[in-house]
Amino acid sequence: MNPTALIAEDEPLLAANLQAELARLWPELTIVANVGHGAAAVERALALRPQVLFLDIRMPGMTGLEAAQALVEDWPDAAPLPLIVFVTAYDQYALQAFERAAVDYVLKPVQRARLAQTCARLQAALQARAAASAPAPVAPDATLDQLRQLLAAPGFAASRAARPLLSVIQASVGAAIHMVPIAEVLYFEAADKYVRVITAAREYLIRTSLRELLPQLDAQRFWQIHRGTVVRADAIASALRDESGKVHLSLHGHTDRLVASRLYAHLFKAM
Repeated sequence: MNPTALIAEDEPLLAANLQAELARLWPELTIVANVGHGAAAVERALALRPQVLFLDIRMPGMTGLEAAQALVEDWPDAAPLPLIVFVTAYDQYALQAFERAAVDYVLKPVQRARLAQTCARLQAALQARAAASAPAPVAPDATLDQLRQLLAAPGFAASRAARPLLSVIQASVGAAIHMVPIAEVLYFEAADKYVRVITAAREYLIRTSLRELLPQLDAQRFWQIHRGTVVRADAIASALRDESGKVHLSLHGHTDRLVASRLYAHLFKAM
């Protein structure tokens, strides 16, 4: 069967140009979807399971990096993770993060010679997978390390020092505003346009996004364990790793069980 790929690019002309160049350089490659934003990339990739993803870094809503993170977390355990190529207009300083992480990338506007190198690397990687005697793991350590480095790199991730740290959460309940001490929060969980704030006593909803909230939390005290979950580290009672690499967490004083994705499982190691 021919190899398959998905393109996620919010500029239609650039998306069409990339697809046309791929057709010239790699005619056997079948483009199964060409989408304009990160959420659609995640939805279509999970449905179609292409072998290669071309993800634009800057897209409306979910970025290419966030889409890659979502796919690593949600990809079926039995299927090999797609090979990911980031498409970016960043300058050379920002590209150092890609070089260190050894994730392939192409610059905008796409140059045919550079894209040819990328195609050759992808073809070699797919051939190596096909020749392997055992299926490749869903998210090999190298892939996870690459994404961790990119998500933490300057210019890609919001700095947690950018805003003053919160000491209380102001949560509205009807006409009242509850002042919830940050020390009482067990975990935060994204819920559409809101964030659930869970304490031992009750749950609150605040009208903000987890992306906006993260820079206001102490990174040493509050650990992101999933793209949609942040937990207070000293509220964790125990951690149990399953065969897929995910970590299941129990909490002090609460019956909820949380799951740390493969991308954040490295946080839980014995001392």
